[in-house]
Amino acid sequence: MSASNCLRCLGRPSVAGASRGVVVVPVFAPRTAAPFSTTAVQNALPAKPKSAEHQDRSVRVYRAGRKMTIKKKNTQDRGKPPLPGERKAFRKKIVLSNDNAFPVPWVTEMEASSLSNENKVGSIVSLPPALQDQLRATEAFQPTQTWGLFRKPSTLIRKETVELTGKMEKAVENKQTARIVLAGEKISGKSTMLLQAQSHAYLNNWIVIHFPDAQELTNGSTEYAPIPNTENPTLYMQQNYCLKLLQSIKKANEKILAKLLSVSNHNELPQNITVNQPLLSLINAAKEAEGAWSVFQALWSELNAQGVNRPPILLSMDNLPHIMKMSEYRSASFDKIHSHDLSLVRLFTEALAGNTRFPSGGAVIAATNRNNGPRIPSMELALKQRLAEQIKVVEGEEAPEPPVRDPYFKGYDDRVEKVLKTVEVMEVNKIGKREARSLMEYWAASGLLRTTVDEQVVSEKWTLGGCGVLGEMERAALLTMKI
Repeated sequence: MSASNCLRCLGRPSVAGASRGVVVVPVFAPRTAAPFSTTAVQNALPAKPKSAEHQDRSVRVYRAGRKMTIKKKNTQDRGKPPLPGERKAFRKKIVLSNDNAFPVPWVTEMEASSLSNENKVGSIVSLPPALQDQLRATEAFQPTQTWGLFRKPSTLIRKETVELTGKMEKAVENKQTARIVLAGEKISGKSTMLLQAQSHAYLNNWIVIHFPDAQELTNGSTEYAPIPNTENPTLYMQQNYCLKLLQSIKKANEKILAKLLSVSNHNELPQNITVNQPLLSLINAAKEAEGAWSVFQALWSELNAQGVNRPPILLSMDNLPHIMKMSEYRSASFDKIHSHDLSLVRLFTEALAGNTRFPSGGAVIAATNRNNGPRIPSMELALKQRLAEQIKVVEGEEAPEPPVRDPYFKGYDDRVEKVLKTVEVMEVNKIGKREARSLMEYWAASGLLRTTVDEQVVSEKWTLGGCGVLGEMERAALLTMKI
């Protein structure tokens, strides 16, 4: 049966009801419960759909009605991470040539007698390609040096260079060992002087064993183990570093080692080495790090064999202060190990102290470091004492007294002072204006110094460079240019 009134009319108050004071509640008006009642809402509106915020799983609703929003991290694709050792390889990458630089026609190649010729002081010589490979094998080039700015790697022959190579040649003539420590100001060219000493040794057919960074021996970054049957003190070997050192010795001295023959049997090695076998095959016996230390001991004994014709030996190390302190390694009782108790470090310190005699003579050269080297009071005191002893006294004048220990300081190391007690200290000084002019003419001929090289410009750059500090001059003239 159809309704007499439509639904819309039912929602309107009738005239009669309004006149009698009756309030008609609309059908669709929301009803709310009384404030004192616990009755649920009867005619509530339909529930609203949940917003995207509530649908997100990262939103957590708690009992008290509070909510905590945890924002999701935007995961960005950062690409492929670097492989182990890739960052270190990039940091130590060496670039030796620049094709954009002009070739300098008056620069000659280095010869066997170039670095010991006094007439060539202040001249520029380039490194032959074969010598570059040998120096690269021993990591003689430093990443902070400016080799990559020029057409080919070249070096300045300084007065100290001729003096250093002259001492090396004199030691070989007398079959003695020159023990020299290179000291000087920061970025004054000590590592470059060490490179020149190695270049002279390679060109004159010496055996070169070089430790490029002493910090790698003592900062706890290589595996180590105690050497059996060593007590008071216990010595420690570094097998992985030994293997790396043997490989660099092989690459740099391959031609000479192939001609040298062994004089004794070495049955304890991973590969049996008999008499009259090339020393190159002895190095090849070190296939893995486990037998590297025993192979290195056998090689060292063969190179120092008495009564046999052996070539001179150059043993060199950069960043000397790092081996003149306690290392970062720990013993079995968790005590710090002194750097001189590491076998490779002890081998070098024994030679630097004069306890190892090379059969055909040679040199042991170490360079200090002021950039990242630690401050060693014992080493600094010993070097100052040697410098005071080396001063030539004019007749009628009194010799200066060498410095002594501070009685109120207890951080001196007797072992360090014993090693440096008889060494010769050679200061790498600032260059003069004549050498600075020769160097700046080479820079201008290479297209890197865009100005006329005259007396005024040379004096300006020489003064800005700390009155002849080689590294500061490079900063003032080369590393601040705008192309």
